[in-house]
Amino acid sequence: MSESYAGKINRKLLKKRRIINAAAGREPADLVLKNATYVNVFSNELCHADIAVAEGLIVGMGSYSGMREVDMSGKIVLPGFLDAHIHLESALVSPREFVKAVLPHGTTTVVTDPHEIANVMGTDGIEYMLQATEGLPVDVQFMLPSCVPATPLDESGAVLDYRAIDSFYDHPRVLGLAEMMNFVGIIAGDDQPVEKIVAAQAHHKKIDGHAPDLVGNDLNAYVAAGVYSDHECHDLADAIAKLERGQFIMIRDGTAAQNLEALAPLLCAKYADRCMFCSDDKHPSDLLEKGHIDYMVKKAIALGADPIMAVKVACHNAARYFLLNNRGAIAPGYLADFVVIDNFQDFTIEQVYKRGDLLVDHGVVRDFPAPEVEPYLAERARNTFHVETLTAEHFSEHRPRGIIGMVNGEITTVDAGYSDRIDVEYDVLKIAVVERHKNTRHIGIGFLQGYGLKSGAVATSVSHDSHNIIVVGTNEADMAAAANRVVELGGGIVVWDSGAPKAEVPLSIAGIMSDEPLITVNEKLEAAKDAAYALGVNPGIDPFMTLSFMALPVIPTLRITTRGVFDVTQQTYV
Repeated sequence: MSESYAGKINRKLLKKRRIINAAAGREPADLVLKNATYVNVFSNELCHADIAVAEGLIVGMGSYSGMREVDMSGKIVLPGFLDAHIHLESALVSPREFVKAVLPHGTTTVVTDPHEIANVMGTDGIEYMLQATEGLPVDVQFMLPSCVPATPLDESGAVLDYRAIDSFYDHPRVLGLAEMMNFVGIIAGDDQPVEKIVAAQAHHKKIDGHAPDLVGNDLNAYVAAGVYSDHECHDLADAIAKLERGQFIMIRDGTAAQNLEALAPLLCAKYADRCMFCSDDKHPSDLLEKGHIDYMVKKAIALGADPIMAVKVACHNAARYFLLNNRGAIAPGYLADFVVIDNFQDFTIEQVYKRGDLLVDHGVVRDFPAPEVEPYLAERARNTFHVETLTAEHFSEHRPRGIIGMVNGEITTVDAGYSDRIDVEYDVLKIAVVERHKNTRHIGIGFLQGYGLKSGAVATSVSHDSHNIIVVGTNEADMAAAANRVVELGGGIVVWDSGAPKAEVPLSIAGIMSDEPLITVNEKLEAAKDAAYALGVNPGIDPFMTLSFMALPVIPTLRITTRGVFDVTQQTYV
């Protein structure tokens, strides 16, 4: 039987009295961090006091006794960290595995944009992620995907207009509209992207931006439309131009893009209050070897930022921006989310508390259950491939096609001319994108230079943002075999040669995430990279991440879609 309104008020009244009595010192707190040195994000200084916790909230700083007391002498207590913009799917594992990875690094809240899985499953993908993150010990907040598909050139698993996502704004963990990548459409005043902004504003929600190198009146138009932030700033001038126009700057340092070093000068008294940290994309190896937001804080301090300011940018600023008003600080009434470190120089995280519970102790994470996902959605996520069996003939094309020229260390490309054949000696390989959502049988074919493969083929169902199958090879037969194996796995990464897979990474959840542990996925991913490099892949690129971006037709110069090679600059097929 559902709880009555009066019953709910009475229950909360009892809880509130407990909080007040513990704060006033009339009752012992549930937990007291004794003799704590902590970062005060309001006065921008280190303070010294006992920190008292009751009912999962900080109730006071001063002199307290508690049912449980932990001596913090010689340690520094920080608020829990917040990632302002991430795609959880980029970790290639389930949300539970992602949380197990980031919790030891002090992350207690993330704001995710589920546009990767939404491009595969539509609104079912959003619902899947909401259910798969319910009750996890890292609070997962959501921004709704604004661009599914990223452009009309893509063939994704769904097309989401403002009506399709509107009901999700009522969910308590939905904070707004995620990165508006279609800045061209916004500036032009096109109906569909502007409708999404108007609808988000009607719900009094935030709208995040994505507009690299936008300047002048075009930038003014984009900001005036109601876009409040940007995470695509890769140089200081771009960031300051947006900051001067009132945007908040999400300083990004992830796997695909690292902008912290270029934007470190923003971490000063003049600008820091308008900045926050985000990772955008974090692959398994980065999570395991580098860390998460803690890595950015350490890096910022090493680059000369004031430690207290760096911590504040890592927690408080994003909480304020997203109106998460009970986190990001150590103060009465705030969530008891703590990160305990040894000192600012080494920045070793010793403990992590979530709502007053010790969840990480010297790297050991307390176990927690996976949230339940309703059977329909779980089955739907494992049945996202609708592709006929492929043969070499599907990839045979003898007309001249554009050559996409890869650039070492970048996801941008150059126009490398035309070819009508594979030429391994000159590193001209065939590349294709196979539509996999609706069995349209559309296969876009082109050529790729700079990948370096000498034998076999590489295929993956992680291909931004529509996540069709992208495959590159030295011959059509191996391309077909590698793509077929991806379908057999229900999604994944396959390195194929001499009639057999040399390595593979199954990604059975929507073709973009694994249900295996992060460490296992990372081991398989690293083995697959080694296999790809052994077949000649250019060591200056990531064999799979770089390949996955070749299908995103919003990044200059040439890309491959299900309809062929596309010139992003000229907006024409070549």
